Amino acid sequence: MKIVLSLGLAVASLMASNLVNQATEAGLKPIPASKPELMKIINDPKNSITDKKIELGKKLYFDPRLSKSGLISCNTCHNLSEGGDDGVSAAIGHKWAMNPHHLNSPTVYNAVFFDAQFWDGRAKDLEEQAQGPIQAHPEMAATQEHVEQTVTSMPEYVAEFKAAYGKDVKINFVKITDTIGLFERTLVTPSVYDDFLNGKKNAMTPAQKEGLKTFIDKGCVTCHTGISLGQSMNAFNVTATYKFQDVGDFKGDANGMVKVPTLRNITQTAPYFHNGQVWSLKEAIVEMGRIQLGAEITDKEASSIEEFLKALDGRKPALSLPILPASTATTPKPDMN
Repeated sequence: MKIVLSLGLAVASLMASNLVNQATEAGLKPIPASKPELMKIINDPKNSITDKKIELGKKLYFDPRLSKSGLISCNTCHNLSEGGDDGVSAAIGHKWAMNPHHLNSPTVYNAVFFDAQFWDGRAKDLEEQAQGPIQAHPEMAATQEHVEQTVTSMPEYVAEFKAAYGKDVKINFVKITDTIGLFERTLVTPSVYDDFLNGKKNAMTPAQKEGLKTFIDKGCVTCHTGISLGQSMNAFNVTATYKFQDVGDFKGDANGMVKVPTLRNITQTAPYFHNGQVWSLKEAIVEMGRIQLGAEITDKEASSIEEFLKALDGRKPALSLPILPASTATTPKPDMN
């Protein structure tokens, strides 16, 4: 009996090792288990991550006074209490305006691993991306001057910038958005999938391991690869046309390329696709097979892949709700127009 059990464990261990090798060869990479190794990836040498900058960036991320109305913060569309998105088909912003292109808010969790930001990849990093929604009229509708005046009107913010960057810091729009971007760099969610690829052979269930194999064998890793399982720009509608392509006018970048969304925490970020028209994860899997791979994914295969995707539900950073500085007489008043 002991010999049979030992043989079974040895076979299971060999199969797990083979699957890890297969995943690695397919371009999949885990979030490093070592904090120093992770910091090498997420840190920006031009603005090194420190605890004081993180805490300041978190306050700015949650502060709705950066918006024209005083009602919308970064967290409004990228809610850190759930999947890092807003859970609606198209982003809603200033004066309840819907995104004019009917674009869905991507998750901010693990966005640091992307090669570019926004659905059309127009921002090179999180710091540059943070500047966009604040100034976009259908989103936060603020000006750079409004943001600067808001932050510098509060002595507590000024003191925190000096503590984080030095007493001679110039508190301008770029420094403010850079600090938000720095905080976003820390929003990393390792999961049992990473534990598995990092050597813990029993971290994933047998069904999740089988789903990973199906995911690789069907060719999903062609686009959903790297640490984020979807970090680069890629062609869309490769073998067929997305059935909701006519909802909104988004066509990708100048070359028709679209940012491949991360699959991390995908069970928490419905609805799916750039225009948020698909609410079922299994339906999204089947549709992706049809339009990107030219493959018919069976119900059994879709269920298997879906089971693997559950292994990507990550451990979110422990976050306490920040207490924001009090407004002063010089803080810009909310403007609903």
